[in-house]
Amino acid sequence: MEPMGGKIRQWSETIIKLAAKRAQALYAPVRERLRPYLEPLMAQLRTRYRRLEPREKYLVQIAGTLVGMFLLYNLVYIPVQSLRADLAGRIDAREHQLLRVRRLVHDYQQRKLQLTAAQKRIVPAGKEFSLFSVLQETLTDTVGAAKVASITPQTDEKIGKDLTKYSVDASLENVSLDQIVDALYGVESLSVPVVVSNLHIAKRTQDPHSYDVQVTFVALGRNA
Repeated sequence: MEPMGGKIRQWSETIIKLAAKRAQALYAPVRERLRPYLEPLMAQLRTRYRRLEPREKYLVQIAGTLVGMFLLYNLVYIPVQSLRADLAGRIDAREHQLLRVRRLVHDYQQRKLQLTAAQKRIVPAGKEFSLFSVLQETLTDTVGAAKVASITPQTDEKIGKDLTKYSVDASLENVSLDQIVDALYGVESLSVPVVVSNLHIAKRTQDPHSYDVQVTFVALGRNA
């Protein structure tokens, strides 16, 4: 990929050439109008110059060179440098804008992926869904009905006009670490999206290898 500095120089040279052509087109009519007045004056100056002594001609040449350099510096060099600086500043600003747009596009894509992932964690509208029934069946299969002390559904909570939050508290007693892992994995593997919002594990004093578990399961459902 060509460096940006090279591009800036190419663009600068192109703009300068276009500006020079434009300037010639603009000043050509003025030069034609002034020619009848300038030609006699230039003829008089040439005549006077020929009559000068060699030393005087040399001094005039030096003075003309200095004046030419002064005019070239002020009328050509400074405007060209200003034009290049202005062009470089505009290009730099456009590069910053491009980077910002790229960051915004990246953020948008990330948000879109997050939204897609979040939508997959929502029970579709119109689906007959009972978090209590789903958890009761899953926990009974993984740890056994005898170790499921309680399953208590909470009041459904409306979130805006589109979503409903379902919550269920469950208590497991005298379960091993393997059974806890199996229960949580079983819930995570359900065909409906259910997450754990609160989990408390307490070791039983009678058996250090058994635990009592308090857990809250949550699911989001889209309203019909």
